[in-house]
Amino acid sequence: MAFYKRLIQWYLLNKRDLPWRNTTDPYAIWLSEIILQQTRVAQGLPYFVSFIDAFPTVFDLAAADEDQVLKLWQGLGYYSRARNLHKTAKFIAQDLGGVFPDSYAGLLKLGGVGPYTAAAIASFSYDEAVPVVDGNVYRVLARHFGIENDIAHSSARVIFTEFAASLMPENEAANANQAIMEFGALQCVPRNPDCQKCVMQSTCVAFKVGKVNELPVKSKKKPVKIRHFNYLLIRDNLDKIALRKRTAKDIWQNLYEFPLIETNSAVNIDDLTPMVLEIREDASVYETADYDVVHKLSHQHLHIKFWDVRVNGILNNGIATEDLHKYALPTALLNYVEKNWK
Repeated sequence: MAFYKRLIQWYLLNKRDLPWRNTTDPYAIWLSEIILQQTRVAQGLPYFVSFIDAFPTVFDLAAADEDQVLKLWQGLGYYSRARNLHKTAKFIAQDLGGVFPDSYAGLLKLGGVGPYTAAAIASFSYDEAVPVVDGNVYRVLARHFGIENDIAHSSARVIFTEFAASLMPENEAANANQAIMEFGALQCVPRNPDCQKCVMQSTCVAFKVGKVNELPVKSKKKPVKIRHFNYLLIRDNLDKIALRKRTAKDIWQNLYEFPLIETNSAVNIDDLTPMVLEIREDASVYETADYDVVHKLSHQHLHIKFWDVRVNGILNNGIATEDLHKYALPTALLNYVEKNWK
């Protein structure tokens, strides 16, 4: 109890003024939590504002076209979140009459809602005494209580959740959860926290034994996969360009992209031209002006090269380059478009 009491006192004095903290509306809280998954608050905040402006209610989001949702999500990454967000909004609007489940157990039944998001909505909207456990919470608990379980292991969530629940104060779940996450985000940061100014220093095990930089314990990440993407900027006699939707169950599903040839390694124009000719016999292939980029995702590094391809005649469904901004493109492609076709 004393642990959370001190955290809440700190939180009430130091908390950031964030829009989702000024409401108990489960729709707004759900939206903020989905946006903030794998995303810093500073990056996610403008997206939250844009979504609330565009879709003030879950009915508005449910009625939107998926392309509109993906376009608004553009640049935030992890696009499966946007697809699940839209799908779940439809379920809530159409099957639940727009009413969110009012318990942790009920919220867990929603698509795209895991233990963390369900706990956040349940505690922030309904003050249900269920702890949230994210990276900040792992770090604060591990350091303060000297917990050395590897947080990369699947068992860690159960261990930390049960421990946090045992400390949770009655009737203050919302503030307790907000407090520990905010403390991890602002004070007990991953690297070089200012422990001399920490209000929890006197009872922090990691500080006492000199393990602040060693906790929480986390095993190494999975090896990064290297992929080589060759994007074909296929244009016709009207200077229209080919664009397609990426429908495979892979990264960027349902976003738009230029025709793609993925290779096992980097290729030169002599290697690529025969592959392009298999797609269009009338194609002429040219190298672009030195625009290669490495786009880093969580477990993949994409080595991207753009190739100019000219074809005779008119492309079916060709797009004017000035209209490309209307489509939801992956960030790596959007950056190229903005650089070359403003």
